[in-house]
Amino acid sequence: MNKLTTAKRAMIINMLVEGSSLRSISRVVGVSINTVSKLLVDAGKACAQYHNEHVRKVAAKNIQVDEIWQFCYAKEKNVPDAKAAPEGTGDIWTWTALDTESRLIVSWLLGDRGFQNAYDFMADLAERLTARVQLVSDGLKLYKWAIEAVFGADIDFAQLVKIYGLPEGHETRYSPPVCTGTITTQQQGRPDPDLMSTSYVEWHNLTMRMSMRRFTRLTNAFSKKLQNHAAALALYFVHYNFCRVHKALRVTPAMEAGLADTAHDADWIVGLVDAAAPTAEKPGPKRKTRSEKSKSN
Repeated sequence: MNKLTTAKRAMIINMLVEGSSLRSISRVVGVSINTVSKLLVDAGKACAQYHNEHVRKVAAKNIQVDEIWQFCYAKEKNVPDAKAAPEGTGDIWTWTALDTESRLIVSWLLGDRGFQNAYDFMADLAERLTARVQLVSDGLKLYKWAIEAVFGADIDFAQLVKIYGLPEGHETRYSPPVCTGTITTQQQGRPDPDLMSTSYVEWHNLTMRMSMRRFTRLTNAFSKKLQNHAAALALYFVHYNFCRVHKALRVTPAMEAGLADTAHDADWIVGLVDAAAPTAEKPGPKRKTRSEKSKSN
């Protein structure tokens, strides 16, 4: 079986995390779209495993959490009329937890905005932290229940609700709403009022939309398979944490958080893919059949 060189696979990975579509990558690199898709899935699996094993014992003090919406194959309202819809069709949400000091994505989860995912998200976040933190979320009610169930009283938790109004001018369809005010509520412990913000994690939502083509609004670049969507997320988060140098910090988030000594690159991710690939067994000596054994005797 032909195998792409490390340089070509690194080029594909770099384009995947810089907002290029699968078809544009196949045209630029000169490979089939199936090759690009397979590398995406393989890289996603390797990166998900790496994140799970190495983003641990994070000494964060202030965490912001949020959810970003996208859909797979068809929007939720169009699912009943969708033809040959695969599993996972409909609205999907990516839950993210960001350390405001290192900008590290500590935990993430893909799914719906239900009770079970809220609990699983908070439980995974708690396992990766080393000490009590201040956590700020939006006004989603599920956070209050999930955080109390996971952290108990060992957390300083606040919620911030932004109030939006219509933008100025006549064009409102493509213009974002304007934030006219905020309401903050202390839910648990004694959170610092000066740190009651979700600006960092909301800004990171924009970074995600700019870095992954399948998050681009009002296009046909949405995910057609949930597996590919999950793989793109896993690849993006490892690249963001361990490879992308933050402009303000001048190091990667993983370096700032003390999880890495140097900034990695796409070649390193290719190495993760090769390390996670199953090793092919060498063919052993051919066994003789009964007839061959009798003839030799």
